[in-house]
Amino acid sequence: MSREYPIIAVTGSSGAGTTTVRRSFERMFQREDVHAAMVDGDAFHRYTRDDLHRMYSAEPERYEKLSHFSPEANLLDRLEALFMEYGEHGSGEYRHYIHAEDKQKIEAGYRVGTFTEWRPLPSGTDLLFYEGLHGGLVTEEYDIARHVDLLIGVAPAMNLEWIQKIDRDTRMRGYSQEAVVDTILGRMGDYVRCIQPQFTRTHINLHRVPVVDTSNPFEVQDIPTDGESFIVIRFRDHSRVDFPWLLAMIKDSFMTRPHTLVVPGARLALAMELILGPLLRQLLAERRFY
Repeated sequence: MSREYPIIAVTGSSGAGTTTVRRSFERMFQREDVHAAMVDGDAFHRYTRDDLHRMYSAEPERYEKLSHFSPEANLLDRLEALFMEYGEHGSGEYRHYIHAEDKQKIEAGYRVGTFTEWRPLPSGTDLLFYEGLHGGLVTEEYDIARHVDLLIGVAPAMNLEWIQKIDRDTRMRGYSQEAVVDTILGRMGDYVRCIQPQFTRTHINLHRVPVVDTSNPFEVQDIPTDGESFIVIRFRDHSRVDFPWLLAMIKDSFMTRPHTLVVPGARLALAMELILGPLLRQLLAERRFY
């Protein structure tokens, strides 16, 4: 059933490339004159960076049991409440988590690893857009996925995901490579338990596969370029996808299974426009005739 206040969620691991998808949506929102409420999943972490450091120092055994991926380290009750309230009324509360690249907020006095205050979402928005770790999460207590009208998973090949995270966190966030590797290893259990199962619930998955050697992701190396990768796109409901049209529009694309389209990495932006643009317009049309 269509809803007056639809929710789009992009879910994936930290460093997976969800930001690339968000930027594509931002361009579409601007072109289609869509007023979206933008929500960052990191805002629902339960602890500040200093809180976690104190907890790990006092109880080192918690390092592998309390990662940002885990339900215990996140305010999933508030995330589900936001999705529920927005879907019903177009309202809710949100905040921001401060990263090292958030220069304006840092200049305003916020510290990296902390949060802004909770505040109401802007009024009069057309939809809610979420980018984060838990947009498709289902646990015994919470079912985030059921509130989402369009759920997109971003899941690079595992070694590529690690390379991207190491590059981002060392280059943009000031961590040492050793610290990033420790974080990757410490989160592995929660990755398997909380992140990977979401990709079976998505409407569309974007899976980047490099065609260069990434056998040792912990060796310092450049991220494979768009031209050095393919994007495997899986559709849950492929009966509604016009594959012949997509194959004609996206040069050098091909199909591997009835629900799977493969496109050159350099044509990902075009593919997202052709695939996600019509879905966005459909959500808006259903909203306007709700």
